[in-house]
Amino acid sequence: MNNFEFHNPVKIFFGKGQLDKLAGLIPAGSKVLMLYGGGSIKKNGVYDGVKTALKDYQLFEFRGIEPNPHYETAMKAVALIKAENINFLLAVGGGSVIDATKFIASAALYTEGDPWDMLAKYKPSKGALPFGAVLTLPATGSEMNAGAVITREETGEKLAFGTPFTFPQFSVLLPDAAATLPKRQVANGVVDAFMHVMEQYSTYPANAPLQDRFAESILQTLIEEGPKAYANPADYDAMSNLMWCATMALNGLIGKGVPQDWAVHMMGHELTAKFGIDHARTLAIIAPSHYTFNLAAKKDKLAQYGERVWGITAGTQEEKARKAIGKTVDFFHSLGIDTQLSKYTNAFEGTAQLVAKRFTERGWTGMGERKQLQPADVEKIVEMSY
Repeated sequence: MNNFEFHNPVKIFFGKGQLDKLAGLIPAGSKVLMLYGGGSIKKNGVYDGVKTALKDYQLFEFRGIEPNPHYETAMKAVALIKAENINFLLAVGGGSVIDATKFIASAALYTEGDPWDMLAKYKPSKGALPFGAVLTLPATGSEMNAGAVITREETGEKLAFGTPFTFPQFSVLLPDAAATLPKRQVANGVVDAFMHVMEQYSTYPANAPLQDRFAESILQTLIEEGPKAYANPADYDAMSNLMWCATMALNGLIGKGVPQDWAVHMMGHELTAKFGIDHARTLAIIAPSHYTFNLAAKKDKLAQYGERVWGITAGTQEEKARKAIGKTVDFFHSLGIDTQLSKYTNAFEGTAQLVAKRFTERGWTGMGERKQLQPADVEKIVEMSY
């Protein structure tokens, strides 16, 4: 196992009735900005619950955070914050709203130039406004980590950032609020959480058996509970298990002491930026090709995944690894998620070359857990995903 440091300061409030505790989590006298997306929180009762809980606060609202949050939209919220001297943010919704809030909290205090430089030029903010989250959709794990991903329409880019200042102070997790989610969003949540685990697990053995089994237990639970939540989002028990899996998949725990990949996400972000494909679906498009292309380097861990998660016991290490990739594809298909780019767009020709060119321009070389993946390899992987 590799050396590591681990610190996660986020306080979690999970389950029914937790909104009642909201007022006690925000300093008295705060000017609070509630940020949310398209308005689903007004249908599931969360909006009214937040308003009631914060009736004694000066509460402002910002609506319209996109599923892949846009820099341009976020900067409008920053302008509101500065105009009204708002000093506490509350993200209410899914991971995209929380991601946007992390960026907005940082951008509001950014004095080094264009806040986009935090992502494009790796110039981190030296602080952020305090914020909390109310989670209504299981997927990204953003409610318990410091990372975020933002899209800039002007340049067609989707980039990630994170700082020690962008952990939520608290997160209220409401599985019952997800009861009315469209099945498409539930499927996305299952696959997003699944792939977050795989990015930290499907690498190479590092003598970290506890971390491996943490990861495998999340994958097994997603395989068992995800289809139940997909079939019936109002199944509170299944949705609760799905939501907690998504949180645990990316709160930092399972990635400590082990190598991590994240190349699937890097490639997937480019597909979202170019075509607007749902984030989880871009991961499902890229992952099978990525694992197949890198089979020689990943086969031991993929074979272990096949054995422990899918019960594959027959064959060589390579055969088990290939069967495990196939099982993963079948699982995604069972949730109505296609794994080929051509199922989402007819304009895919040249995409691989565009992605590779962008990686080259950004200096993104030596990617993956072994720091060996080059833009030329990325081009081949994306082409395999057509």
